[in-house]
Amino acid sequence: MTSPPRLLDQVRNVLRSKHYSRRTEDSYIDWIARYVRFHRLRHPRELGPDAVGAFLTYLAVELQVAASTQNQARSALLFLYRDVLHIAIDEPGNVISAKTPHRLPTVLTRDEVRAVLNHMAGVHRLMAQLLYGSGLRLMECIRLRVKDIDFTQRQVTVRDGKGMRDRLTMLPDSLHDALREQLFLVQHTHADDLRRGYGAVYLPFALARKYPNAEREFGWQYVFPADRISLDPRSELFRRHHRDERGLQGAVREAVRATGITKPASCHTFRHSFATHLLENGYDIRTVQELLGHRDLKTTMIYTHVLNRGGQGVRSPLDG
Repeated sequence: MTSPPRLLDQVRNVLRSKHYSRRTEDSYIDWIARYVRFHRLRHPRELGPDAVGAFLTYLAVELQVAASTQNQARSALLFLYRDVLHIAIDEPGNVISAKTPHRLPTVLTRDEVRAVLNHMAGVHRLMAQLLYGSGLRLMECIRLRVKDIDFTQRQVTVRDGKGMRDRLTMLPDSLHDALREQLFLVQHTHADDLRRGYGAVYLPFALARKYPNAEREFGWQYVFPADRISLDPRSELFRRHHRDERGLQGAVREAVRATGITKPASCHTFRHSFATHLLENGYDIRTVQELLGHRDLKTTMIYTHVLNRGGQGVRSPLDG
């Protein structure tokens, strides 16, 4: 008689059956393991809402984690009880919540953006240009597929963005030539992979079963593929995945350091700058909201803090 799978293996199986991302899987597994260790290796079945609340309070009070981190841990534990153990559990009460900092986004000026981009080269420069020119998030750029670049309509389709929503954003005219060259290299690499017996790419949500030939089609390949074929830990198949995001993050850090910019700029700063510069150019804030994929207009409103006219078109009396 085979023994039942261990708790973390059960969690992993349910996460994969629900098509959670690899990042979410790793995060949830880590939080559940930390929760079990916090309660001295007691099985979660023996614990309840009070135990969950105690752990979340510990994160806020002792470890002083950010509110987003505490919320991620809460989501992981509720998933454990409701979806894996099938135990009805209420939201834990009497939890000391981590404070949510109200920080303004870091924004680069146009000259600073140009300076950073001028200190970058090759594919990392092209990726950074897309972050700024199209307002993409880091992983949205990393996971772009060939079919999502539309030169005729001059637009980029972002698939499964934040909140699992698709959206359209602009494709800068100045990037057409560089992107066409990049796609030519991708096509050459893909053809070589096919000749060697590879060429299948990861498809989400069981699309590989629905469209058996799609995984080998050029349109489904990543715009920024990895340099080498590697083993997919989930399917145990050898595939060419997308580039590791750490490469772009490191390239941006080096470029910012080389320019002497003291702002805490990162890949996401390009997205902040994209939104701010569009508003400075007079574009309607709802248009910017749509391009960014924000569900709530209040999220987009934060970018009005750098406008000379202010959020309501008010000027200082000193400037009158």
